[in-house]
Amino acid sequence: MKIGILCYPTSGGSGVIASELGMALAARGHEIHLFSYRSPFRLRPHSDRFQWHEISIPQYPLFEYPSYGMAAACRVADVELDVLHCHYAYPHAVSAFLAKEMSGHKLKTVTTLHGTDILLVGQDASFTRATKFGLERSDAITAVSSFLRDKTLSWFDVSPKIHVIPDFVDARRFSPGAGPREKTIVHVSNFRPVKRTCDAVRAFYLIRRRLAATLVLVGGGPEKDAVRDLAGRLGIQSSVRFVGEDPEIETHLRNAGLLLSTSEFEGFGMSVLEAMASGVPVVSTESGGVSEVLSESCGRTAPVGDVEALAAAAVEILKDENLARSMGEAGRRRAEEMFDVDRVVPQYEALYERVSRGERGSHGKAEPN
Repeated sequence: MKIGILCYPTSGGSGVIASELGMALAARGHEIHLFSYRSPFRLRPHSDRFQWHEISIPQYPLFEYPSYGMAAACRVADVELDVLHCHYAYPHAVSAFLAKEMSGHKLKTVTTLHGTDILLVGQDASFTRATKFGLERSDAITAVSSFLRDKTLSWFDVSPKIHVIPDFVDARRFSPGAGPREKTIVHVSNFRPVKRTCDAVRAFYLIRRRLAATLVLVGGGPEKDAVRDLAGRLGIQSSVRFVGEDPEIETHLRNAGLLLSTSEFEGFGMSVLEAMASGVPVVSTESGGVSEVLSESCGRTAPVGDVEALAAAAVEILKDENLARSMGEAGRRRAEEMFDVDRVVPQYEALYERVSRGERGSHGKAEPN
């Protein structure tokens, strides 16, 4: 099957899972065409069945704000595809509709909702109608969690129905390290306000009063300087490492003692899943789809913004080696049994086959095998 993937190339969850999905589908024999405005963050050397198409956004003096969405539609329309899979609803679902209209091909479109495309962008009055329009014109819609599906249905009365297919992890790539666990706390973030990375620093400040540890911040974004300044004001800057964006996130997780996630909203919780696959206990805020990924046997949760509770949970785990080991092993099992790439990708393949046959939409909830 000739499958197009339209995505943002950034280090956020939607771009990561779109790239990983494309590479997995190519490995399973499909012809993959990935469209983005730069090479995706985690794109690794791939087979000759995988082709990346750059979306060029022309700059003209008249256009103070060039249209990325229109440029994406034109680029996709140049390639004859069986299915176009859009990741992140706005503007990609609208771009997909325009590409279908322009191309003249019998193109089928699938839109996957990842989180902030509905929880933040979709709630902005400037984008609400366009988001609903794009979803309504999709041949199928998926969401990465039941939480996100339910939120979407409560805000947008859309048809087709929304099918739940979770994010996935390559459990061969993300695996526990051979050495002992370190007193290292890893936080993965794009340093946007929704990630509340300053809360991770505040929680770490409280943790450091109880035990010696290091905080490793992986990623980059608009609030990075504010986070660095906060670490300095709290006097813990020597124990906080900023490693920047790193596509090989598994190297930071392999022997970590804990993953700390502080997000206000999570459609799924990709870093939580990757930590679990790496055998790392997790402390996370109770943020949307995380509860469908993280069970109590694998870590602890706390209310959004409650840095005292986050710190207490982290200290409990880091001080108890048996508890940490048990949580790490449980997380690894859960990641392998429910979210491994080889269990989830076939669900997308089955959906592509159905929409290709003209079955608009999907019915009910797809549980991980």
